[in-house]
Amino acid sequence: MKVLIVGAGPAGSTAAYYLATAGIDVTVLEKTAFPREKVCGDGLTPRAVREIQKLGLPHAAEQGWRRNKGLRLIAGGRTIELPWPEVADFPTYGLIRTRLGFDESLARHAQAAGAVVLEHHSVTTALQDEDGRVIGARAAILDESGRKTGQTRDFHADVVLAADGNSTRTAVSLGMQKRDDRPLGVAVRTYFTSPRHDDDWMEGWLELPGKSGKPLPGYGWVFGVGDGTSNVGLGILNSSKEFGKLDYKQVLREWTAGMPPEWGFTPANQVGEIRGAALPMGFNRTPHYSPGLLLLGDAGGMVSPFNGEGISYAMESARFAAEFIIDASSRSVSAGWTTHDADAHLARYADYVRDQWGSHFTLGRLFASLIGKPAVMKLALRTGMPIPVLMRFVVRMLANLTDPSAKGFEDRVIRVLELLVPPTSNTSSARSFQAAGSDTAVSATTS
Repeated sequence: MKVLIVGAGPAGSTAAYYLATAGIDVTVLEKTAFPREKVCGDGLTPRAVREIQKLGLPHAAEQGWRRNKGLRLIAGGRTIELPWPEVADFPTYGLIRTRLGFDESLARHAQAAGAVVLEHHSVTTALQDEDGRVIGARAAILDESGRKTGQTRDFHADVVLAADGNSTRTAVSLGMQKRDDRPLGVAVRTYFTSPRHDDDWMEGWLELPGKSGKPLPGYGWVFGVGDGTSNVGLGILNSSKEFGKLDYKQVLREWTAGMPPEWGFTPANQVGEIRGAALPMGFNRTPHYSPGLLLLGDAGGMVSPFNGEGISYAMESARFAAEFIIDASSRSVSAGWTTHDADAHLARYADYVRDQWGSHFTLGRLFASLIGKPAVMKLALRTGMPIPVLMRFVVRMLANLTDPSAKGFEDRVIRVLELLVPPTSNTSSARSFQAAGSDTAVSATTS
């Protein structure tokens, strides 16, 4: 079996590693060249660290990886530090690593396993046979400066994995548009030279005070990178009335202007420009499987509506996809499976992804709709911040760090909550949320 992967980010490189290790012929097309930047908070929760461990990817401090203890949450004049929980299936530490280094490390790891990674190949469209099955992709060849050379090249494969992020030209070329019934976020971030660069907590601001003291919309973060800089950024959801109406870069400037001067988050210490990106949440592009094509990570809207985390889900979806492909490949040889048999097996990938995160994402969609209402958010913070045991539960819920055996109290509560809601659909474009004014409702029939 021959596999073509579009995009060499966390999803694409993870899938490439597993497939190459299994002896499958795999080619990855990456439009840029490494090292390259990506807009991200650079924070990896224990859920993402677990995937790094499964890959066997080295992540020592001397290689640019910085461990952290947990979350420091700030809101309403209170600060609370919550260590990562001890959960059987996850490590007890998170990591900070810039995407500049992280993505290249993953891509080189896949190459070392035998994957072919072709940089400066920008996919423009998926290729289909006369029956509509995806059989490859067409790529524009770029020069060293990233400009089109006028040359194109067609790549053919038995299976194509779209891991080309939120804009996913692969999926869009097949008519798979974003769904407007799912949450969407926007994040902006920059780096500052700061004495806080060696902070060993991932700091989250649940309220953003401006220089004048007036609250600003959204949530923020301060992550110490360990190289002399801190990653400082903010996000806002489309459930907020301010969404799409603000200059988010200016909001970041106003927020950092109100911070203590000794932290160094000033224009003079800024490293690089403020950059922004969309956060495609809650399966906002579907279906995740169509004949010959699987969507991974951001291409399938696999960002958590709870906390904006996407890297762990990108890497997990890649591992799931690789497992289905490896199984189909082995059965094609041992059991004489046809392409139709293999496609029927690969179609189970979408069901498996939905079973893993569908209910969690449904709860996240409800959460996203609630925190967009300032009065609700203020009440929740006033109630929760003074109660550490409640906040520890919230962290486990938001970061999706639960024990599959569900033995602990928190695990049982989360399990019950997930059983009470229908899993978010990822197999069609049928709406599962209906907007009526500012209210959002769950449809048990199509979600």
